[in-house]
Amino acid sequence: MNERMRCAWAARENATMQAYHDTEWGVPLHDDRLLFEFLCLEGAQAGLSWRTVLEKRGNYRRAFADFDIAHCAKLTDARLGELLTDPGLIRNRLKITSVRDNARAALEASAEFGSLDAYLWSFVDGEPVRNRWREMAEVPATTPVSDRMSKALKKRGFRFVGSTICYAFMQATGMVDDHVVSCFRHGKGSGRRKA
Repeated sequence: MNERMRCAWAARENATMQAYHDTEWGVPLHDDRLLFEFLCLEGAQAGLSWRTVLEKRGNYRRAFADFDIAHCAKLTDARLGELLTDPGLIRNRLKITSVRDNARAALEASAEFGSLDAYLWSFVDGEPVRNRWREMAEVPATTPVSDRMSKALKKRGFRFVGSTICYAFMQATGMVDDHVVSCFRHGKGSGRRKA
């Protein structure tokens, strides 16, 4: 494994997790489809490890048409039932059906705000929050912003969007830079990540 200084959670992980840390986590993301993907995957993670979800990511992309929002909004009960038998997914009925519910809510938010990107990034006024944590123990699980996002998303019909999930989503999509200051990625997520 690479000997670069990393956030503690990535330093002790496998190559897949390190690659995720090094190339995705904390990089500002402004692509509606990918934002939707992360919102759904963070919800799927609830009660599990991110490593488990990341290892199943390809299966999720296949099952949900690469997280095409319009496609996911039209999923039938029968198709969702079929997906519950897919061993490549986390076979939790509420988590599987939340993808359709979240897609429908995402389409409504996009229609109102012009894009899912514009809506979600409005919670941080369109700019990444740059933290300067020295240790991972300092990184919060929730913040007043993630509390506000969670409440707003739930009101719009999104599911599996508690404050902890929203904060993890914000970290993953670069709305928040929570790389510790000793990590080689700290402050490097200023670029706009596209599909």
